[in-house]
Amino acid sequence: MPGGRLTQQERQQIALGLADGLAYAEIARRLDRPTSTITREVMRNGGPTAYRADLAHRATERRAHRRKHTPPRGLGAPAQAHERDDEAVREYEEAFTTLLMQQGLPKMTARVLTCLFIADAGSLTASELVQRLQVSAASVSKAIAFLEDQGLVSRERDERRRERYFVDDDVWYQSTIASARGTAQVAEIARQGVGILGRNSPAAARLENIARFSDFISESILRAAEQVREVLYTKPETTPGDTTTPGSDRG
Repeated sequence: MPGGRLTQQERQQIALGLADGLAYAEIARRLDRPTSTITREVMRNGGPTAYRADLAHRATERRAHRRKHTPPRGLGAPAQAHERDDEAVREYEEAFTTLLMQQGLPKMTARVLTCLFIADAGSLTASELVQRLQVSAASVSKAIAFLEDQGLVSRERDERRRERYFVDDDVWYQSTIASARGTAQVAEIARQGVGILGRNSPAAARLENIARFSDFISESILRAAEQVREVLYTKPETTPGDTTTPGSDRG
């Protein structure tokens, strides 16, 4: 299996494959590349609907140029923890950000959330986000406000009275709950329209279907979120003197 960077010809083949509706795995097979390479390439360059081979190639050349002129370690750049590869981390961050953008988040909001997700502490101050993302404090503040509204981040003041923004293991649960409540509000407003437009009208029938569907989805999501949270985050009870470990009774 070939290694190294993708060539411009390979990127053109990726674009053709996407246009033909091929899965990433099939494109990877035809290019004799890992599926993860194709997935990362597409996600960091606009996603499957916006991928352009020439734009992707130029963007890669620009990133390589920036890395070439980045000051080497020891000149003030912090050491990467856990023996991580700097380039791999940057590529992952870009891919994650692109995915969040495709899910509907604005670009700056997606960048801030990704930055918080991949921080080992799960928290950063506004100044740390500004420094990492090389953006204005106002941009960070606006993104944080949006994320708070969605239940994705919380804020506290640390011992130095600085505002610190947090994500934790519960963040996706909280976001899911907020989404389900939003869907329930759709059901509520749709049902209000049924009475206003007349129950026997085609518009009212349409809105009633929307309300029933939204109610069902909201209730199902809430129930599933609670069940999954209980399974994932509830520690098994142990009795005094119990020294068994999970899986120790398996043959």
